[in-house]
Amino acid sequence: MTKKMINQKGKLDVELINTIEPNFIFKDKPINRFNTLEINNNNQFEKTELLKELKKQINSIENCNLKKNSQNLVLGDGNINSPIMLIGEAPGTEEDKSGTTFKGEVGELLNKMLLAIDIKRQNIYNGYAINFRPPEDRKPTSKEIKRYSFFLKEHVSIINPKIVILMGSTAMEAVTGINNKISSERGKWKEMILKNKTFPLMITFNPSYLIRFPENKKYSWIDLKEIKKKIDQLKIKI
Repeated sequence: MTKKMINQKGKLDVELINTIEPNFIFKDKPINRFNTLEINNNNQFEKTELLKELKKQINSIENCNLKKNSQNLVLGDGNINSPIMLIGEAPGTEEDKSGTTFKGEVGELLNKMLLAIDIKRQNIYNGYAINFRPPEDRKPTSKEIKRYSFFLKEHVSIINPKIVILMGSTAMEAVTGINNKISSERGKWKEMILKNKTFPLMITFNPSYLIRFPENKKYSWIDLKEIKKKIDQLKIKI
């Protein structure tokens, strides 16, 4: 083969982008071909290890009344590769005992809310703004929220969802810094930027709040429909 013929043979690398018509980008590096299953398995392993490390960091907190008065650290559960991450306020009595999220009546209501927009809770990832149960189930202080928000934002970065749902004023304040009444902020799409990546987020009422004030369920239904609309717009499969 002549030198001229060799020079005419380039190495093609195709980058798939989310457009109707494909664009082709030419690079000097060869195509890196991986089995999709292998990529998913590696991604899951990496996330699992990062979550273990995050849990260790949270457990290393000192001089924290929340930690002192709790039985378990509740990090999160569900599908760690889900495009949807739901963040509640803080564990309650049942969650503190089990070490898992949204138990009892609160969990049952959340299941119904999600099923109303065709989502099974086990298919999304669930976490909390505060990882330990506050004494007497009181609302966490702004100081406590700020302290744990560092870990929460790292948590979101690890899960890397396409949509974040914030349930309750504590979750709202932890992620956005907003401490207004949740009734004035819910139902509006906002954005959070972490490590140069933008995450769309929706603020809505927490299920425990809706149990106490069921008249506000109608507003949650409006929020849920907006979430469903965004899922459809982004063509997210759950």
